[in-house]
Amino acid sequence: MKKPEKRGLGRGLSALMADVQIEPAPEAGEPPRSKPDQMVPLDLLEPNPDQPRRQFSEDALKELADSIREKGVIQPLIVRPSKKVEGRYEIVAGERRWRASQLAQQHEVPVILRELDDTEVLEIAIIENIQRADLNPVEEAMGYRQLMDRFGHTQDKVAEALGKSRSHIANLLRLLQLPEEVLDHLREGRMTAGHARALITTENPADLARQVIKGQLSVRETEKLAKQGSEPKSAKPRNRAPEKDADTRALEQDLSANLGMRVTIEHWADGSGRIVVGYKDLDDLDRLCGALSAATVTAFD
Repeated sequence: MKKPEKRGLGRGLSALMADVQIEPAPEAGEPPRSKPDQMVPLDLLEPNPDQPRRQFSEDALKELADSIREKGVIQPLIVRPSKKVEGRYEIVAGERRWRASQLAQQHEVPVILRELDDTEVLEIAIIENIQRADLNPVEEAMGYRQLMDRFGHTQDKVAEALGKSRSHIANLLRLLQLPEEVLDHLREGRMTAGHARALITTENPADLARQVIKGQLSVRETEKLAKQGSEPKSAKPRNRAPEKDADTRALEQDLSANLGMRVTIEHWADGSGRIVVGYKDLDDLDRLCGALSAATVTAFD
């Protein structure tokens, strides 16, 4: 049975991104870097439901709105025809400008119209935000997870297309194993990705996160706290398995990053062992079952 070819990332990201200006907007008096195809009323535009960025700074939007009142929208938005309603458009790049234009009480904005498929739209949205450093670590990780889950991209392919190292992609994906409370701390900037990574393998990451924030601990101090929090509380000696070697820990991290779930490997004295996969909710369980089913089909293909 012939396997269907997996689609590569984009039809040439350099071509797709040619109209998406990542560098700062031109100064007042400079011509727009991309000529708009048309002007579109704000109420005919709708945000991209797969936009990786979920939070928009109110102060930053107000600042941009002030600039738009004075100079207008210098960079056109990238849009595509809406799949839902004829005559409407979905924003591919430029949702922040659209929101700020609403605050500035503008009636229409310049747009560049492109025919793009869902994968290309998601790729552009992620690239635009990441290269502008607009995403928090959770949003960035969710964007990578979308590319992998929805379109079958590997970590290596995502890393290559976005100009990131594979370890950067893997480390961010591991953050998604943390409970929602810890992810909220990350989203709000109360702790960094370095702090959060130190908590991934602990039994009580939410409790430790609260201690980190309350004590304003450094990443190094957080790592020390996480190690202490993972130790057994009983003072009585217990039969413990030998400390895991570097290869086992690396394998745990790779499996965790690929599944987006916490994976632990236990070796026993007789040479046997077990792999434990922890999931946060039923959606996680469904995704795990789907991955295992796909692996089974591939193995017997």
